[in-house]
Amino acid sequence: MICRLWRGWTTKDNADAYERIVLYQVIPGIEARRIPGFRSIDLIRRQRDHDVEFVTLMWFDTLDSVKAFMGEDYEAAHVPAQAQAVLTDFDRRSAHYEVLDRRVQPL
Repeated sequence: MICRLWRGWTTKDNADAYERIVLYQVIPGIEARRIPGFRSIDLIRRQRDHDVEFVTLMWFDTLDSVKAFMGEDYEAAHVPAQAQAVLTDFDRRSAHYEVLDRRVQPL
């Protein structure tokens, strides 16, 4: 399994707007593509003293699944224009990690 990690930062005033864009436009757009081997996406948020940091974690079966999402330049960030408009900075490249162990806990 591959975990794709990406980070972006907003002002405190733009944080809620960015969150709405990702939750209601970006993620549904990715899901609608029905990418083979794409398993899930997590959006996490951290308030800092001077800004708000967002991280997305995308889970894929293989690196080929990531390439089905992004193409051969699979490390390129996927940041639509409407999201870029409210970010102060963001990773231009995503990092990809081989998942060695992921344990889902029983409820």
